[in-house]
Amino acid sequence: MVQVTRKDEREANENIIRRFNRKVLQSGVLAEAKASMRFAKPLSKTERRAKAIIRKERKNDKLAKMRLGLR
Repeated sequence: MVQVTRKDEREANENIIRRFNRKVLQSGVLAEAKASMRFAKPLSKTERRAKAIIRKERKNDKLAKMRLGLR
C-alpha cells in the first residue's frame, strides 16, 4: 500500500494532492488495478469465430435498418 506522510501546518492542499498522486504512480498500484480490469480470459478459436459472426450479423442488421430509415 502507498504510505504518505502527514500534512505540515503550512503546506497547501495542492501540494498534498500532488505528493499523493506521485506516490500512487510510483508504487504502481493504479496501473495494476487497471490491468486487472482489462484482463479477459483467453477464448478458443471457435468461440472467437462465433462471436465475430454475431458481431457481423448485428452490424449488417443495423446498416440495413439505417438504409430503410427505420433507425
